[in-house]
Amino acid sequence: MAGTGKWPRVIIFTTPNCPWCQAAKEYLRRRGVPFKEVDVSRDAAAARDLVRRTGQMGVPVLDIGGKIVVGFNRPQIDALLELKKK
Repeated sequence: MAGTGKWPRVIIFTTPNCPWCQAAKEYLRRRGVPFKEVDVSRDAAAARDLVRRTGQMGVPVLDIGGKIVVGFNRPQIDALLELKKK
C-alpha cells in the first residue's frame, strides 16, 4: 500500500460543519495517523467522485489504502489501520 511510513494512504472526505468529521479527524490525530482532508463542500469534483464511489453523499468517508469506510466507524478504521485498542 502506498502511504507514509507504516500507514496506508488515508484520505478523509469532510464538510466544515460535520461533527462526525471532526471526531474522525481528531481520532486519527490522537492515534498519530497522517491523513489528507478533502472538503467536498468546496470541491465539486471530489463530491461527484464520493457519490460515484459510495453511492451516497454523507460524510465523513475515509479512504484507507483504497478501502472505503462510510461514517466514523471506529472498529472498521482500527481494523484497516491495524490499530490496537487504546
